[in-house]
Amino acid sequence: MQKGDPRLIRAWTMYDWANSAYSLTITSAIFPIYYAAITMVDGRDQVLETYGLPATSLQSYTLSAGFLLVAAIAPLLSGIADHRGNKKNYLKFFCYLGAASCAGLFFFTYANLWIGLALFMLACVGFSGSLIFYDAFLPEIAEPEDHDRVSARGYAMGYIGSVVLLVFNLLMVMNPQWFGIPDRDGLPARLSFLSVGIWWAGWAQVTFRRLPNGKVPEGKRRNTLTAGYRELRRVWYEMVGIKRVRRFLMAFFVFNMGVQTVMYLAVTYAKQEIKEPDGSPIADSGLIASILLIQLLAAAGAMLFVRLSRRFGNLAALVIGLVIWTAICLAAWMIETTTSFYLLAAFVGLVMGGTQALSRSTYTKLLPETADHASYLSFYDVGFYLATVLGTLAFGLVNQLTGDLRNTVIAIGSFFVLGALLLLRVPREKRIAPVTDGTR
Repeated sequence: MQKGDPRLIRAWTMYDWANSAYSLTITSAIFPIYYAAITMVDGRDQVLETYGLPATSLQSYTLSAGFLLVAAIAPLLSGIADHRGNKKNYLKFFCYLGAASCAGLFFFTYANLWIGLALFMLACVGFSGSLIFYDAFLPEIAEPEDHDRVSARGYAMGYIGSVVLLVFNLLMVMNPQWFGIPDRDGLPARLSFLSVGIWWAGWAQVTFRRLPNGKVPEGKRRNTLTAGYRELRRVWYEMVGIKRVRRFLMAFFVFNMGVQTVMYLAVTYAKQEIKEPDGSPIADSGLIASILLIQLLAAAGAMLFVRLSRRFGNLAALVIGLVIWTAICLAAWMIETTTSFYLLAAFVGLVMGGTQALSRSTYTKLLPETADHASYLSFYDVGFYLATVLGTLAFGLVNQLTGDLRNTVIAIGSFFVLGALLLLRVPREKRIAPVTDGTR
């Protein structure tokens, strides 16, 4: 595998094109609206009446459970993958798990609420688990100076690809007669879930054909479960001794709680808190328009933050992003109308793509030279998923305990403020020297 090979990089970014359909259609756009439609009847929350838990909190807790499961198994799997040299096999497994779960949501109705939520959780596991091994290829396919650009390119491909499928699905949901689909029992929406599974698994084949499976590092035995644990322990001791990595992961853990909560639950928030000029709840078409706006601007935002990183450095660019995130939360707490919400969505799009792409590439730049990229990236991903668990859990708890979704924005904003302060503690020095003896 040759670093910098344009065909290899293009194939790698195609997995973002493939799996981001899940992020947009399932987590952000059509599924939250469909879920609200089947759980709310005449303004009454059926889940609350039956189980004593708000439907929005149940959705949030389901996401938390999925991310918690991934966080629990990620270190073990990534250690074994590095030990056996088969990252691509794990990438395939989680890809197909997620795609099959999305397709299974075709059968989701309120009558089988718990089965549907289980599939929703497994789709989350598939998506998140696959990213562990997908991210681990970045330092292997690109030189350190190209990590920002390649990472941003991957996110941009994801944003654009997900919009392509969403536009098709929106046409199907809003005009089912064009496709000869009966508009009953949420069939158009459920067909969109099926399309995500097909899109995800189908486009992923481009990536699978080009990416190598990897090789077993010298001196390591194959097929040894305990070796995976030993490898992770070694990596852990190396990482805690590298101040920049340790402090960056701490900061990333905190501010990512805010980023991921906004991504997964912004539509749920807007559905209840944002009003049309006549005082009615925001229309579904308005929600979809704002999501499309976010996705399109996120692609541009990813590239914008690459330029900021070249001008000011990665860490300074991330701090700028977190300041903007904090301002967004303050504005979200105050606004009530759709006009203001659309303007806010534009800023979310610009900063969302940039902070995500730059976080990933910044971490890979901080790593020592090693063959164990999946093991090192697993700690990043564990922080990513545990942060998402706590962020979505905080969202659900604040809503459940206070009965006011606007209070959740205060919690989210605090994550960005604390994250920025922690980033300021990360030393600004050149890339660390390679690890040569495994005892840093």
